[in-house]
Amino acid sequence: MSKIAFLGLGAMGSRMAARLLAAGHAVTVWNRSAERTAPLVDHGAEAAATPAEAVAGAEVVIAMLRDDSASEAVWCDPESGAVEGMGEGALAIECGTLTVDWTRRLGESLAARGLRFLDAPLAGSLPQAEAGQLIFFAGGPAASLKAAQPLLLAMGAVVHHAGPTVGSGMAVKLMVNALFGLQVAAVAEVLALGEALGVPANQGAEILGETPVLSPVAKAAAAAMVARAYPPMFPIDLVEKDFGCVAATAEAAGTAVPLSQAARAVFAQAKAAGYGGDNITGVAQLY
Repeated sequence: MSKIAFLGLGAMGSRMAARLLAAGHAVTVWNRSAERTAPLVDHGAEAAATPAEAVAGAEVVIAMLRDDSASEAVWCDPESGAVEGMGEGALAIECGTLTVDWTRRLGESLAARGLRFLDAPLAGSLPQAEAGQLIFFAGGPAASLKAAQPLLLAMGAVVHHAGPTVGSGMAVKLMVNALFGLQVAAVAEVLALGEALGVPANQGAEILGETPVLSPVAKAAAAAMVARAYPPMFPIDLVEKDFGCVAATAEAAGTAVPLSQAARAVFAQAKAAGYGGDNITGVAQLY
């Protein structure tokens, strides 16, 4: 049994923390909106008022945070941040989808205090989080991954070591999300094109699904668009935010990502049209 602090209890974080509790670990939780801690407290977690309080005595601190600014505030606030409360040698794990630049700077800040760090963002949505079937992409030293792996496997099914350098896991995560978003945006566009030319969306999706050009994830997206089913497993708000992380990371690396920029503009348009709370497949509503 490990003593764990879990920071950030959104739709994914709350499910991930629940998996750790179910595995028998001692878990202290914190969330900006304190009421979200109640269901986990009912299942044996302890709640803390601040990140610094949550991490006191923790061997491992896991964060699932929305963006760079949230991550910086939760980890690095000089009065209440997690870094202020962590004991020397503790292991910090950031699971949110962030920019690589910030992830590396966070790792440097933690290392300067004698703390270990692993970036371990993930693939999967709510059903996978509930079932412990998430896929993690870890960046950092092998020794840190070895220490984290039992906990990651309590929340997921597979852990990929993307590289020994902090930020490697985040790089792979951004690659995954960009490729996913590009495919979904493309499916919405071509189904709408087909309809404009007299091919009903259901027929277009069926025919495309019988060809090798439609990947499994694109095929599932097409089916959701035909059914007009957009439950927010991966809301458009977050899709657009993640494409922003791709853009910022690419700019810092001096790499062009024109297709990702175009896809971000499409999802930004969907967000502006009021579809931000819908699933990524809801981008089809633009057409």
